[in-house]
Amino acid sequence: MSSVIRFGISLDKNLLESFDALISDRGYTNRSEALRDLIRDELVRREWLSGDVVAGTITLVYDHHTRELNARLTEIQHNHHSVIIATQHIHLDHHNCLEVIVVQGTPQEIEKLASRLKAARGVKHSSLTMATTGKNLL
Repeated sequence: MSSVIRFGISLDKNLLESFDALISDRGYTNRSEALRDLIRDELVRREWLSGDVVAGTITLVYDHHTRELNARLTEIQHNHHSVIIATQHIHLDHHNCLEVIVVQGTPQEIEKLASRLKAARGVKHSSLTMATTGKNLL
């Protein structure tokens, strides 16, 4: 079990006021909680840069009426099956679908998959969200 250490920091008054407004808007009850989350976000970015196994999601929005798009997306996913944990397909309306692909693997593998999916003709929007396996994060 880790111990809690208190420390002080010095900030410009305007920066601190902006930070307090930000954390209030986001629903934090204190600065410590907000700082912990900011630090964890940076540690997750570092994990992605290290090349170790990470996790994340790829989100796609696309027009499923685009000729051969569904087949192309399926083919791309099959070619990268080793990093895909799960997918969820949602029908947004008559034309548009949203697909969330949960991934785990090296950042290079995941980014390659995300790039190939994004480049498929008919994909309107794509985003890769970095996450962590949690093994190295407290």
